Amino acid sequence: MRVLVTGAAGFLGSHLTDALLAEGHSVVGADNLCTGSLRNLKHLGHEPKFEFLKADVSAAFDPKRVDYVFNFASPASPVDYYRLGIETLMVGSAGTKNALDIAHKYGAKFLHASTSECYGDPSVHPQTEEYWGNVNPIGIRSVYDEAKRFSEALVMAYNRYHSVDTRLVRIFNTYGPRLKKDDGRVISNFMIQALKAENLTVYGEGAQTRSFCYVTDEIEGILGLSRSNEHTPVNVGNPIEWTILECAKAVLRVTGAKSEIVYCPLPQDDPIQRQPDISKARRLFGWEPKIDLETGLKLSLEYFKSCVEVPA
Repeated sequence: MRVLVTGAAGFLGSHLTDALLAEGHSVVGADNLCTGSLRNLKHLGHEPKFEFLKADVSAAFDPKRVDYVFNFASPASPVDYYRLGIETLMVGSAGTKNALDIAHKYGAKFLHASTSECYGDPSVHPQTEEYWGNVNPIGIRSVYDEAKRFSEALVMAYNRYHSVDTRLVRIFNTYGPRLKKDDGRVISNFMIQALKAENLTVYGEGAQTRSFCYVTDEIEGILGLSRSNEHTPVNVGNPIEWTILECAKAVLRVTGAKSEIVYCPLPQDDPIQRQPDISKARRLFGWEPKIDLETGLKLSLEYFKSCVEVPA
């Protein structure tokens, strides 16, 4: 196939691009580089089946005929979407519409990268796809949460009204090589702090939970969904739940750092619990993650070491 990946220079977009090329497809990677980096695609400089297109998906563009559209364009970390709030809302509205219009024009299949943030601070645990969420529509995180929720509505509308062959993946916390060192996410924060011999900053008491999926597992789940015929949202994440404090201690074990753990005020609207129910993914395409957190941290260690000057 000839495939369009929007957000191809980002963390997940670049790993997805690699996986699609490995399957023998040709890939057009579109990105405006507002949060992505060409470093993530540098190894593809001489790959004949890869074409990079610098484009802002919030403005209409034409990649020419494609068979599949993977829509991964969006700031995805709090640091980025707090800084680029309006841009985040635009890429989740106009950007998603433009990507859907490309799929509609060329009769391409379409997969949209949604998020567990659609569940907000959930009152249902673990989260199933049938849960409608508990989201503050005007809070500080709303620029991301509501952009993704609107995107889901738009994707379903194109499926219903224009018969576009769509899929929706709700991605939970994912980590691994190419994660930006300064993006404010839990794993990158802890790994960089530990490797720099700094204190690990835990928000609140560290009792809030997350479920961490290693990037290769996540990509396998996304590709599994892309080959299915499911149009409604599907959770793809690791169902093993960790408290933030447990995660900090795991990072200390893996890095061997002697850092202290310090506690900071909990950010506004920070979810207390996050754990996917992946029964639907198991049933539809037989997917579940294989890599546990400590193994994934070990696999990520050399990458994070390359991001910092490790103290002697």
